[in-house]
Amino acid sequence: MSTVTMEPLVGHYLRRSPKLYPNQKKTSHFSLNFSRRPLSGTATLRFCDYRRSRTVPIRASSTDAAVIETSEQSDVVFKETFSLKRPERAEGKISIRLDKGKDEENWNLTVGCSLPGKWILHWGVHYTDDTGSEWDQPPPEMRPSGSIAIKDYAIETPLQGDTFQEVKIDISSKWSIAAINFVLKDEETGVWYQHRGRDFKIPLVDCLDNDANIVGVKKESNIWSGSLGKLSNILLNPEASPSKGESSSNEGSSAKNWRLEGFYEEHAIVKETLVDNIVNVSVKLCPETAKNILCIDTDLPGNVILHWGICKGDTKIWELPAMPYPAETVVFKNKALRTLLQRKEGGNGSSGLFTLDVGLAGFVFVVKLDENTWLNCKGDDFYVPLSSGTLHLEESKQSEESNSSQIVNRTPEESQIGSVYTDEIIKEIRSLVSDISSEKSRKTKNRETQETILQEIEKLAAEAYGIFRSSIPTILETVVSDSEVVQPDVKVTSGTGTGFEILCQGFNWESHKSGRWYKELHDKAAELSSLGFSVIWLPPPTDSVSPEGYMPRDLYNLNSRYGSFDELKVTVKKFHEVGIKVLGDVVLNHRCASERNQNGIWNIFGGRLNWDERAVVADDPHFQGRGNKSSGDNFHAAPNIDHSQEFVRKDIREWLLWLREEIGYDGWRLDFVRGFWGGYVKDYLEATEPYFAVGEFWDSLVYTYGEMDHNQDAHRQRIIDWINATNGTAGAFDVTTKGILHSAIERCEYWRLSDQKGKPPGVVGWWPSRAVTFIENHDTGSTQGHWRFPGGKEMQGYAYILTHPGTPSVFFDHIFSGYRSEIGNLISLRKRNKINCRSLVDITKAERDVYAAVIDDKLAVKIGPGHYEPPSGHQRWKTAAEGNNYKVWELS
Repeated sequence: MSTVTMEPLVGHYLRRSPKLYPNQKKTSHFSLNFSRRPLSGTATLRFCDYRRSRTVPIRASSTDAAVIETSEQSDVVFKETFSLKRPERAEGKISIRLDKGKDEENWNLTVGCSLPGKWILHWGVHYTDDTGSEWDQPPPEMRPSGSIAIKDYAIETPLQGDTFQEVKIDISSKWSIAAINFVLKDEETGVWYQHRGRDFKIPLVDCLDNDANIVGVKKESNIWSGSLGKLSNILLNPEASPSKGESSSNEGSSAKNWRLEGFYEEHAIVKETLVDNIVNVSVKLCPETAKNILCIDTDLPGNVILHWGICKGDTKIWELPAMPYPAETVVFKNKALRTLLQRKEGGNGSSGLFTLDVGLAGFVFVVKLDENTWLNCKGDDFYVPLSSGTLHLEESKQSEESNSSQIVNRTPEESQIGSVYTDEIIKEIRSLVSDISSEKSRKTKNRETQETILQEIEKLAAEAYGIFRSSIPTILETVVSDSEVVQPDVKVTSGTGTGFEILCQGFNWESHKSGRWYKELHDKAAELSSLGFSVIWLPPPTDSVSPEGYMPRDLYNLNSRYGSFDELKVTVKKFHEVGIKVLGDVVLNHRCASERNQNGIWNIFGGRLNWDERAVVADDPHFQGRGNKSSGDNFHAAPNIDHSQEFVRKDIREWLLWLREEIGYDGWRLDFVRGFWGGYVKDYLEATEPYFAVGEFWDSLVYTYGEMDHNQDAHRQRIIDWINATNGTAGAFDVTTKGILHSAIERCEYWRLSDQKGKPPGVVGWWPSRAVTFIENHDTGSTQGHWRFPGGKEMQGYAYILTHPGTPSVFFDHIFSGYRSEIGNLISLRKRNKINCRSLVDITKAERDVYAAVIDDKLAVKIGPGHYEPPSGHQRWKTAAEGNNYKVWELS
């Protein structure tokens, strides 16, 4: 995945930071959803995400509500006070000044902010002799007082001042710095402010790329004079370097060094804070009129409009009530009513009375403050029950608990149906287990048939697990009947192939630079097949803003920095000829726009899939989307795609099917799946029926005072929850195992490789058939080295993952290096002994300096400097592989 946007990873932080767009409307996270888009006119209104329409029952409480002036005989049947958080905007300026210091070789950079708050400058430098990452730590003497280091790539410096805060950085030519990159962080809110959705970038040498995030310096400007300036020109623009036979002294006017006299720029930013308000709701039954009188009372300032309707049944579909309506009410598209609440005397809030017929099921509403600001209840419509007359406190408490975790409340009938369904699953699993374990089956069924039965058991277990574990409801376009909701889709793709796959990541972070990577892989296909690989993962194939491919733009344009459309097809065909399946690296979470909208925001897409703001999630703080709110975490450098939109899912399904048919991909590596709900992945995989699929669900492990905790169950549970959300149709990279193995080998703490129950401590210990194990990839290794495996100890890692269950993934750089023969030997051992993704592990030793295990009673492995020999007795073991602090035995 692209390092320009990843959030903190375990043990390191990538060289890009979470970001926010300066001077644009931003949605903060709070319990009441804040949506900047017009309401839909459909019968079932949704103001949050694309899920089954669900409304939040308002519950009885002892809190005060507005007094309703009605008959003394009226009975209060309901009242509650709700806390709201309203966004309030403050506008200010980020100032950037570059001044000449005491001479031509020394300069000063000053960054300031006019808004109140605790502001932090998150910054790094790019050295002239560094062709890799654009973020590195500056030399110590360049860091202002109070600065702290962020891992190995950046510095954070607090701004100082009262009404206006700023920080000054001294720059010297002796440090050979080509550019300074920074973002501004508001420590109080955790918000990051950027320049046009990217880092602020101040080049100190010739700027030839016209990046949109460059500030201050004009093209072909250079503050460094002499040889350093000329050298930096060549380093930053190698294509412009003189070829052989040309004189570097005849540079012409393009190499002329323009001296920069300094600059001053201001960039507008908007900071939003949340202000606490309340809404009181109470309902009285008036015996004289046989009507329910509902009162809404709020301290929200300004004109407050209630967008409301009534429900006549359990489906909670919005309908119009019978007339008459309150004053200042208009009908909205014949689907809802909008009532302007009456301002209170003194201007401290508003209120309104609503007369409703007895017998209605409920009253539904959201609050409209202006055309762009709506408030609802935790992403759902407010719902006031009217049919029961009285709301019991016990029911209220139960509903409150359910609501706090945002789980859909089921009726007793739904719960009973769910119970019956899970009972049927358990019966089917027992039947399958009996089938495979019976004496007759062992004699008549071959291994392939037994493997199929095992896979079916796993599928059923995944479905049963989903009923009990998942807190995300089934996604439906419209409200459907209960029977439609609980009926499972029996078509489930395993996502694990045969279980005997060995995966090769067929590229690194620099592979795009040759421009002919597909051709190079084509020539290595036979060699990779001979080493024993059965699946290869190819780089992202689409046109991309970033050369590595992880900022896709025109999805149907497959001419990338790795090669052309035709070269990709030929390479895939070659791998098929040598018996290797091919995975396409697809980026579904985000997509880069081709044009700006009327506000200057990049959210209009080009090419065959010419989406607009509706395809972007509403709570992406950078790109002013008009879709629903995100079902996952935001990726901060590009518009996050709203998969709840039917037209988006349809287009993605068609695109993936096109890739399968036109290119011949056998499956998918899914980038940044943490950004959207796994249920959408299930939809895409069931449509494309891949042979193998693996998702990159990556977040940080648990640390205490800088030390990795032994228990990482919460971390691996999050990965398993995502796999479960896909209904087991995809596996996931076992980041938990990577982190623990990394720490155990680096610190000589091999006891970490056994959890509290004596099982492998990663995903491979809980759901091995869905765990794709690895020690390095293009993000962690290669020239990036963001979380590089302990140097010189890589083979210990491979001795572990190539002998253990799960599907092992081997990094390209390690294959074509000094490890080639050792990796090949371990792969041969794995295949010869039929070790697979479901093999059994018996951990026999997990101590400070040694880990050892026996796998399927066929292989014994130890890693670490400590001593271990496999158990003696009737079994006879012989050494099969051996290297630096690792050894593998197999039965003779």
